[in-house]
Amino acid sequence: MPKNKTTTTKNTGFFNRLWQGFLTTVGTERFFKMFSPWVKYLLAIAFVFIGVSTIWGLAFAPPDYLQKDSYRIIFIHVPMASLAMSVYFAMSVLGVIFLVWKIKTANIVAQAIAPMGLMACVLALITGSIWGRPTWGSYWVWDARLTSMLILAFLYVGVMALFSAFEHSQNRGKAAAILSIVGAVNLPIIKYSVDWWNTLHQGATFTVTNAPKMPTSMWAPLLIMLLGVYFLVAALAIYRTNSLILQREHNKAWVANYLNTKK
Repeated sequence: MPKNKTTTTKNTGFFNRLWQGFLTTVGTERFFKMFSPWVKYLLAIAFVFIGVSTIWGLAFAPPDYLQKDSYRIIFIHVPMASLAMSVYFAMSVLGVIFLVWKIKTANIVAQAIAPMGLMACVLALITGSIWGRPTWGSYWVWDARLTSMLILAFLYVGVMALFSAFEHSQNRGKAAAILSIVGAVNLPIIKYSVDWWNTLHQGATFTVTNAPKMPTSMWAPLLIMLLGVYFLVAALAIYRTNSLILQREHNKAWVANYLNTKK
């Protein structure tokens, strides 16, 4: 029995040291210094991917047999829709991390990515409406997928409003984190709405279990565009997070030292 107790104590000590080590990497100063150099590399990769996919998708991908060239808006619409959902999911996870473990960097990252998620959501709605005109004969229908995406846009607005409202409060970010977590219930509705209800919206373009529903010359540039916009958002997320860190901690010594080295 004493041997088992000793082993348990050692394991607890190991995980505690591991957790404490993790906490040292997510502090605002450590985050700033660790990820700042990544921005330029992520941007370079993003621009290459987006450039290649744009040229490939618009100039070399064949027209669709039914929708002809109007389908090409998919190279904007699908990445934006995917990004809008992914960013909100990330915000909900960051909200849990902030509320449970009090890691303020998580809250700052959530505040940094919220406007990008809103922009992606709005672009998804606009491009979807433009695509819907020749496909459905209307710019807008109260389709389950479209309606749930519109709700997602309102959730983004609400989260951003809460971040602004509590900017100078001790409870800064808590209300926004709670709304991010509660609003995440809308994500599976967006994802599975085409399966749960009889909607006009087409099914998923990519699935893990099934082969793509389009030829390689169409889905390959779409996949490259998806990767490109995710790299772009990663770069912008780091840049905006670091900007917010400098604003929030302008009175810290390490910030003053950093700004002095930049002069």
